[in-house]
Amino acid sequence: MLYAILSEDVDDSGARRARARAAHLERLEVLQGAGRLLLAGPHPAIDAADPGDAGFTGSLIVAEFDSLEDARAWAEADPYIEAGVYRHVEVKPFKRVLPR
Repeated sequence: MLYAILSEDVDDSGARRARARAAHLERLEVLQGAGRLLLAGPHPAIDAADPGDAGFTGSLIVAEFDSLEDARAWAEADPYIEAGVYRHVEVKPFKRVLPR
């Protein structure tokens, strides 16, 4: 089943994001390589593809896991959590309707 992992950043998370980004992306690439990643990316703090110094306010990952517990465990092991990037992480079941 698909799960949405919705994460909210702490204030001024840019430096923390930068330090943990490579490890964070590496885990996502493993999901992608296994054909389990639907999409992933950050939420810019301003209406721009590159928010510059404004940074990001959180992230969204939609991926396939065997269970809600597996999705939560994967999310809890994110390097951004250890680096203190995220203030809050929520994992919810996700039903893809479109595109098919």
